[in-house]
Amino acid sequence: MANDVLVVAEHLKGELGEITFELLGIGKTLAAALGGQCVVALIGGNDGMVTALGAAERVVRVDGEGLSDFDPDSHGDALLAVYEAVDPRVVLVGYTSMGMDLASNLATRAGVPHAASCIALVEAGENIHATAQLYGGKLNVTSDLGGGRCVASVLAGSGAVEAGKAEGAPATESVAAPAGRGRVRFKRLIEPEAGDVDITAKEVLVAIGRGIGSKDDIEVAEELAEELDGAVAGSRPLIDSGWLPKTRQVGKSGLKVSPKLYLALGVSGAPEHIEGMKSSATIVAVNTDKQAPIFNYAHYGLVEDLFDVCEELTEAIQEKKG
Repeated sequence: MANDVLVVAEHLKGELGEITFELLGIGKTLAAALGGQCVVALIGGNDGMVTALGAAERVVRVDGEGLSDFDPDSHGDALLAVYEAVDPRVVLVGYTSMGMDLASNLATRAGVPHAASCIALVEAGENIHATAQLYGGKLNVTSDLGGGRCVASVLAGSGAVEAGKAEGAPATESVAAPAGRGRVRFKRLIEPEAGDVDITAKEVLVAIGRGIGSKDDIEVAEELAEELDGAVAGSRPLIDSGWLPKTRQVGKSGLKVSPKLYLALGVSGAPEHIEGMKSSATIVAVNTDKQAPIFNYAHYGLVEDLFDVCEELTEAIQEKKG
């Protein structure tokens, strides 16, 4: 068993996801502590992606029919082939919709421990310790994964994107794609239709969560957003309830936004939501629960009733406008 760290690259529509670079930064630090190399598994990627992965010591590629677009069967088989070829100490996978399929599949087939929803991994003597977020980020648990091989699924936002970015020409090798194909076939990528507002282009977003209470109360946030020349966005529970269209959803299964101001009203701050807004320039959180995870990411926080804050802010802005 080598002391290498294997990072699984994630890509969509021909571009590497930011989670790949976060994992690469974390992987390099962990590999250095273990005395190994940071290796990237690139399944169905392209030559441009290899160049973008210059921070890695090695890139192991798997190409073949059905690998350009993700499906859990073929990519799971390909990842197992890379794992067996590299024989790494630790495998890092993004805790994403794609990564959830890959990590549990690999851990089960390889017969190794798997820690999910991780925010940190450290070398502790001969063992690996993984810290994971549970209950929507309200509880952190550190587990000892032992001194053997292991798999860790890492939450987006746990590492710095820039730490894993470097142009270069890492050593590249290929692993043959496993023979045959699984039962799953990629047909097409269905994306939401364009909405009335492109929240990714707005400099100010007023985001609402379950704390808003009811659909009728959304108008309070809409009035504030109008005064700020912004738009209303929402967390997944509101979209699932039909209170806002899918095009207003921020998060892992929605849109990634990076406005100058992100005002989170009644948003608890689940990891899936944080993934979509963590790069906002200024995050202001308002929540009556002082333990809400959103406060761990906010630049400014108010433990107040969101309706009182909305009313006061709206009135203050209107007065200033004269």
